[in-house]
Amino acid sequence: MSSHLITSKKNDTHLPKLDSALGLYDSLLLPRLIEEKMLKLLRQNKISKWFSGIGQEAISVGVTKACYNEDFLLPMHRNLGVFTSRNVPLYPLFCQLFGKADGFSSGRERSFHFGSLEHRIVGMISHLAAMMPVADGLALANKLRDNQSIAVSFCGDGATSEGDFHEALNLAAVWNLPVVFIIENNGYGLSTPTSQQYACEHLVDRAIGYGVKGIQVDGNDIFAVMNAMNEARVSALKGKPVLIEAQTFRMRGHEEASGTAYVPKDMMTEWAKKDPITRLEQYLRQNFDYTDQQFFNHTKRLKEFFKADLDKALKSKEPSFIEENERKAVFAPQYIPSQLPKVTKKENHIEKRFIDAISNALSQSLREDERVLLMGQDVAEYGGVFKISEGFLAEFGEQRIRNTPIIESGILGASLGLSLDGFKPIVEMQFADFVSCGMNQIIQNIAKSHYRWTPGINVTIRLPHGAGVGAGPFHSQSPESWFMPHAGLKILVPSNVEDAQNMLYSAIHEPNPVLFFEHKRLYRSFRKEVPIKAVWTDIHAANVVREGTNMSIITYGWQVHWALGLAKEMEELDISIEVIDLRSLSPIDWSTLLGSVKKTNRALLLQEAAEIMGPMSEIASYLSEHAFQWLDAPIKRVSSIHTPIPFNKNLEAGYLGQHRLKEHILDLLNY
Repeated sequence: MSSHLITSKKNDTHLPKLDSALGLYDSLLLPRLIEEKMLKLLRQNKISKWFSGIGQEAISVGVTKACYNEDFLLPMHRNLGVFTSRNVPLYPLFCQLFGKADGFSSGRERSFHFGSLEHRIVGMISHLAAMMPVADGLALANKLRDNQSIAVSFCGDGATSEGDFHEALNLAAVWNLPVVFIIENNGYGLSTPTSQQYACEHLVDRAIGYGVKGIQVDGNDIFAVMNAMNEARVSALKGKPVLIEAQTFRMRGHEEASGTAYVPKDMMTEWAKKDPITRLEQYLRQNFDYTDQQFFNHTKRLKEFFKADLDKALKSKEPSFIEENERKAVFAPQYIPSQLPKVTKKENHIEKRFIDAISNALSQSLREDERVLLMGQDVAEYGGVFKISEGFLAEFGEQRIRNTPIIESGILGASLGLSLDGFKPIVEMQFADFVSCGMNQIIQNIAKSHYRWTPGINVTIRLPHGAGVGAGPFHSQSPESWFMPHAGLKILVPSNVEDAQNMLYSAIHEPNPVLFFEHKRLYRSFRKEVPIKAVWTDIHAANVVREGTNMSIITYGWQVHWALGLAKEMEELDISIEVIDLRSLSPIDWSTLLGSVKKTNRALLLQEAAEIMGPMSEIASYLSEHAFQWLDAPIKRVSSIHTPIPFNKNLEAGYLGQHRLKEHILDLLNY
C-alpha cells in the first residue's frame, strides 16, 4: 500500500467558489487573530503560557471543515482552529485560556487541555500521542453503533516516536476502525529537528507497515488538506484507517519562552512565503480580484466579533479554592440504584468458587446492558488465561468479547474513548504485573479526565494479582499501592466469593474508573454458597468480618483469611481479635477503621505487598494522626519482605508475611 501526495492546482474543479472561499478565509483568519491577541496578552503577563499554531491553521481548519459534526476530534495544543471551526462559544473558550472560573475546566486545566462532548471534541493531555488510542476507542464506539461517523486524532512529528502512536495505529488496523490520524509535521519536536527524530524518508511511509492508508499533503494548503481529509474520511468509513502526514512549519517557538533561535533563518523565510492565510489571499486576488481593503474589512470585522467575549473573559472571576469542592470534583457521584436489592432467599443460592463469581458478574452485566463489553488478550476463543470468560464469545459475539493485541497502553486508552461515548468497557490484564506498561493511560488520562472536563468515566480494569501460586517475580506482584496516590481511581480488592461477585457487578456500573484486583490464590481455592445473581453493593464500605475487643487486624484480599485463621487460633488463648476487611483501598472507609481501633486500642496492619510504601504505610500514617489517643501500643505492620517475589515455593513462603503474623500479634498484645 503506497502513500501519496495531495496538492491543489489552479484549475482543480474541487476549488471553492467565492462564498465558500471567503468562509474558509474567515475560518483561517479567526484563530490567527485570536492568537496574535494572546501573544500580546502574554507579553502583558495576563496569561502565563502560549503554544502557538501560527502558520499551521490550514490543518486544524481544513480537517475540521471536512469532517461531519458527528465526528469526534482530538486536537492538540496548536489546534485552536478546531475549536473555532466547531463554533465552540468564545466566552467560555477565552475563560479556559485565561484559567478563569467560567472556563470549561473551571481553572483546573490550562489552555487546550479540555474538551466538549457537546461539540464532539476530546481534551488532550501533555503526553502527546496518548490521545491516539483514545481515538481508537471512540472509533470503535462509532463502529459498534454503525453511525457512519469517524474519530480524528492530531499529533506532532515528535509524538510519532512514542509507544502510543504505534499501539494506536496497530489497533486501528487490526480492528478496521473508522479513524484518521493526523501528523502535523512542523519540522521540530520542541528544538529537536526531524533529522534527529526518525530515519525514514517520510513519516507517512510508516502507514505501509501497519497496513493502513497513507496520505502526504501540503499542510499549508487548505484546499489540499480538505481534499485529503475528504478522501481519508471515505476510507475510514469503509474500515480502512488512514494516516495523514501534513507537511507544515512552526513559525513560533515550542512555546513563546523557548524562542526560535535554533531555526535557520533561511528556513524561516522560506516557510513564511507558504503561510496558509497568505496563500488563500493570493487565491482570492487571482480568481476573484479581491482587494487589500476587502481583506482589511474581514480583519476588522473578526476582531470586533471576538472582542466583547475576550474583554468579558479578562474581567471574569478567578476560581476560588474550596477544598471540599475540589475533593468532590475528583469523582462523579457514586452509582446507587434507585431500588436497593433485597435479601435473596436461601433457595436462590448456589455454591460458587471465587473465579465463578467473577465470571458470573461479567456475564450478568453483559446480558443486562448492551453497552458493556470485555477486552483483553486471549479473552475470546481461549476464554482468558484463567478461563474466566470461557463461553462468552459464543453467547455475546466478537463485537463485545474482543481479543486485543499485546498493547496494554493502547487498549487502556481505547477503553477511555469507549467510555466517553457511553460504553462500559471492561479491560482484563492477563496479570496485574503487566499494568506497568499502561501506567500513563491510567494515572494521567483515565484518572484525571473527570476532574478536568468530562462526565463520569466508566472503565473497569480487572487485575489478577498476588503471590502464593509459584508464579515468580513477573506474575505475582501486588501493585495496588502504585495507584493509591493518584486521585480519580477507585481501587477494590474483594476477599470472598460474595464480594467478588457483587463488587465487580457494582464496579461495572460505577461512573468512575475502577481497578479491580482479583487475587489468583483465591480463584479456585475458596467456595461459598452465594446468591445466583449478583446485586449492587456499596463498594466503599469496609466490613467487620469478625468482632473482637483485644486487637484490630486491618487487611484486605487473601490476607483476610490469614487474619481469620489466626483470630480463631488466638480465641483458644482467650484473646479476642477483630478483623477488618478493607475491600476498598481508594476511597478508604476511615470511619470503620477508627471505630475499630477506638474499641480495641491496638492495630495490626497486614498486607501482602512489600514492606516499603505499601497500602498499609498510608493507613499507619493516618491512624497515627487520627487515632493516637486511643492506642495502647505502637501500630504494627506485617508485610512481605522488600525483595522481588521468588519462584521456588519455599522461598516464596519465606517472602510472604503469613508465617510472621502470629509472632507480631503476640508482640503487640504483650507490649
